[in-house]
Parts: sequence; structure tokens; C-alpha cells
Amino acid sequence: MNLFRACAFALCLLFVLPACARECTPQVRDGWIRLTPVKMPMMAGFGRIENRCPTPVTITGVRSPAFGDVSLHETRIVDGVSRMRALPELRIVPEGAAVLKPGGMHLMLMQPHAPLKEGSRVVVEFTLKDGGVLRGELEVRKPAP
Repeated sequence: MNLFRACAFALCLLFVLPACARECTPQVRDGWIRLTPVKMPMMAGFGRIENRCPTPVTITGVRSPAFGDVSLHETRIVDGVSRMRALPELRIVPEGAAVLKPGGMHLMLMQPHAPLKEGSRVVVEFTLKDGGVLRGELEVRKPAP
């Protein structure tokens, strides 16, 4: 009987483990939005997107019910001048991470539907190239002094 149980367990693993690998989803960690001192039509979002999955993941878009428009941008110094450009997609390698931070990659959050308050949380959804969606939350914070 023990041999039967061992074989049944092995067969279950053959079907369950591949399904778990397919369902692997990256995670949004330490997400936050910089609260602006005055009402502005745009804000910036930051955080870390970790891909602990065995395959690469590509982000092709982002949206939020709290904003009219959300996009992924990158700030770079070009010829001594800070320039911002939209990123059409962001590829994250297996066991890698993308860091969204001030002065680098970040979310441009345009046209807020309502005023945001410190401590509130905003849902963002990243569209993945494979058709999936990565959901995360960003906490609204005052900028550090």
C-alpha cells in the first residue's frame, strides 16, 4: 500500500508543480506615490517589481482606477540635461527586479480622479505581454524633507 501512495503522490506532483510554475506572478513591493504639496494634474509612483518566476516577464502597460492616465517613464541624463521618456515595455529577467525610484524609472500618474491623502492606498495594474495582469498597491506619502 505504501508503494501505491508513493506512486500516487509522484503523479500528483507531476501535474501540480507545472501548474504552479505557470501561475507564477511577479510581485510589487514597497510601492508609493509622492504626494505633491499643491493640487497638480500629475504625480509620480515608485517601488520595486520582483520577478521570482523561472521565466522573464514583460510589462507592456499600466493603469489605475484612481488616475485618467498612467505610464511608465525613465529619466536619464543626456548631454548634461535630465530628460524623461516613456518606456513602451519593461522586461524583467527571472530572479530579477525593476526598481522604480526618483530620478530613474517611475510611474507617471496623470489626471487624478480625486484628491489623494497621505496614508491612502492606490491600486495599479500592470499589463503583461502574455495577457496577464500584475496588481499592486502604492501608498501615498509626503516627500522626505
